[in-house]
Amino acid sequence: MSDELILYTNPMSRGRIARWMLEEVGVPYRREVLTFGGTMKGADYLRLNPMGKVPTLVHGDSIVTECPAICAYLADAFPQAGLAPPQRERADYYRWLFFAAGPLEAAVSNRALGFQVPEDRRVMIGYGSYAEVVETLENALTDRSYIAGSSFTAADVYVGSHLMWGMQFGSIDKRPAFEAYVRHLHDRPAHLRATELDDADMKELQAG
Repeated sequence: MSDELILYTNPMSRGRIARWMLEEVGVPYRREVLTFGGTMKGADYLRLNPMGKVPTLVHGDSIVTECPAICAYLADAFPQAGLAPPQRERADYYRWLFFAAGPLEAAVSNRALGFQVPEDRRVMIGYGSYAEVVETLENALTDRSYIAGSSFTAADVYVGSHLMWGMQFGSIDKRPAFEAYVRHLHDRPAHLRATELDDADMKELQAG
């Protein structure tokens, strides 16, 4: 596909996940940095993303929001990057990509907000309990370099980002399986490039 790629983002947001994914894909893209409560709520941007949040990816006439959707979309749009398993081998890929987008993010966010699901109400909520979510992910990553098979995929971008941030800011427990997994991902050239670019954007925003 030859249509221009545009990433609408902010370096203090989940847009960092999308940028890492774009760097892994390795195709040219343009980034537009938006401000919270400012350009994110402007009329032009709200036409792209009515939520007024980032990231948003525009690829020609296609508009994609939500980080896991952006990761999956880019893996499919640019198969030459090898960031999705073959179609018949995608069970773990889909499972863990959406496990992180659903149970993991919900459990971590609620815990950070001080909300604990009453034990007798756990059947009403998709993730059950924070402890169950973290244990499930820990078991999946024990003695594995990648979450969805023997090679790096878009699911690793998404799951790895959650674990990096969560352990850095204390919202996810530091466990040996998580730390080993993150170490394996941290020094990927695309991750280092994306981090450098986002950090530069952050300094520019802070400088005013």
